[in-house]
Amino acid sequence: MQPRPDPRAQGRGAVANMANRFERIAIEPEDDGWTPDDDPVVPLETTVTPEVTKRVITTNASPDVGMERTINPYKGCEHGCAYCFARPTHSYLGLSPGLDFETKIFSKPDAPTLLRKELSRPGYVPKVIVMGANTDAYQPAEKKLRISRAILEVLAEFKHPVGILTKSALVLRDVDLLAPMAAEGLASVSLSITTLDRSLARAMEPRAAAPERRVDALRGLSDAGVPTGVLAAPMIPGLNDHELERILEAAAQAGARRAGYVLLRLPHELKELFTGWLQARYPAKAAKVLALLRGTRGGALYDSGFFTRQRGEGPLADLLARRFGVAVRRLGLSDDYMPLDCGKFRVPFRPLPAAQGSLF
Repeated sequence: MQPRPDPRAQGRGAVANMANRFERIAIEPEDDGWTPDDDPVVPLETTVTPEVTKRVITTNASPDVGMERTINPYKGCEHGCAYCFARPTHSYLGLSPGLDFETKIFSKPDAPTLLRKELSRPGYVPKVIVMGANTDAYQPAEKKLRISRAILEVLAEFKHPVGILTKSALVLRDVDLLAPMAAEGLASVSLSITTLDRSLARAMEPRAAAPERRVDALRGLSDAGVPTGVLAAPMIPGLNDHELERILEAAAQAGARRAGYVLLRLPHELKELFTGWLQARYPAKAAKVLALLRGTRGGALYDSGFFTRQRGEGPLADLLARRFGVAVRRLGLSDDYMPLDCGKFRVPFRPLPAAQGSLF
């Protein structure tokens, strides 16, 4: 069932809330005859709630994501990307993957302290940690809370390698940490760029940085000596897939060394959420986009199989893969993950506090 558009969704990515997949009861608004002019529409506000957590490093066993350890300083993401594959994770909190995901954010203020403890444990073996693999570590709340920066400070102190994936130009704020780490082979940053079309970006990812700001961030990081990459994702057939080469070219000109792409993924409730967004924002294209997407998923809107979920199958998916391969070779980009150095890791010496003296 498609969620009914919520008039309070102005300026947001999702067009409505919907019951999460664990709820037994779904509530659907009913038209009572009053018009929108009768009551003023109050825009939804974003709330950020601190969360108590026991661990900060999460592990991943999926063979097709290229990362084993991640840190996500936030749950939910105010960027509000209509296509975000992380939206269904809000269901575990008893909330909606729709508007709740981008308006009810949870932060982890204890993350830097917990990270220090986890890295200091006897027998800890360093492996690259990726920040922003699920929700963006540099979403708007980070400007004030600075949790991601504090995490970077801990990683720099331990000489621990880190990769960052973001849609935000705010990452440039931390170039003073990233550049010295990069000089030791300890840091890299990738910017996710979905489209260079400002109007499409505004509709699809309303609170993320504008496309040109992300390209500028790539340039600023590259100029500072930080290895950078671009993730052209997600590619949506019939909506933005024609921009693949242009995105890669803009990133390469800004100094990116690596490139990747992902075909649109629609797990769990995201199938209904994205379909509702598409029909509300691009009604003339909706049927074509959904038909093309089904052509890459064996007739379904999503296939969760490892590897195929990232790339799809069929003629259109094969053509996208060939176009990507030709483009990265022409532009001199790598499609491998940027290597980082795990050999410099050390637990910094922290002197014990002086013993308390006698009062007598």
